[in-house]
Amino acid sequence: MSEETVELEDVSIEAETDLALLCNIDDKKHWIPKSVVHEKVNAIMITSNRGFFAERKWITELAGKSRLPAIYFQKEFVDDGGLMSYGLDYVDLYRQATVYVDKILNGAKPADLPVQLPTKFEFIINLKAAKQIGLTIPPNVLVRADRVIK
Repeated sequence: MSEETVELEDVSIEAETDLALLCNIDDKKHWIPKSVVHEKVNAIMITSNRGFFAERKWITELAGKSRLPAIYFQKEFVDDGGLMSYGLDYVDLYRQATVYVDKILNGAKPADLPVQLPTKFEFIINLKAAKQIGLTIPPNVLVRADRVIK
């Protein structure tokens, strides 16, 4: 088996001059980093950001049309046609929050409660999206998924 090197590049946006107009849809301009336009991109990873979440339908559609494998931070991207996501299980997170609310309502001081980090994450794969971009997901990856959309 041959080994491949994966290089990750953080694409930071410092100023408007770092952006290139990708397209104009419904009188709304969509911008992407110039480095994505000028360099070969093999896959994308979308990290947690309200702006990305608000534009998730457009982002997943663009990734599909560009035949780019993409992983997202929240399951809603996959529900909207994205390839895969790995992120917090918000139902579990809200469940944890209700325990804290109950403790506070019963007299606990918030400052005395320990900080808790998320403990449950979800890995979701969309096989329809994989087929659209010509990608075969190996069985050993599929069995690790919490949910597979067929």
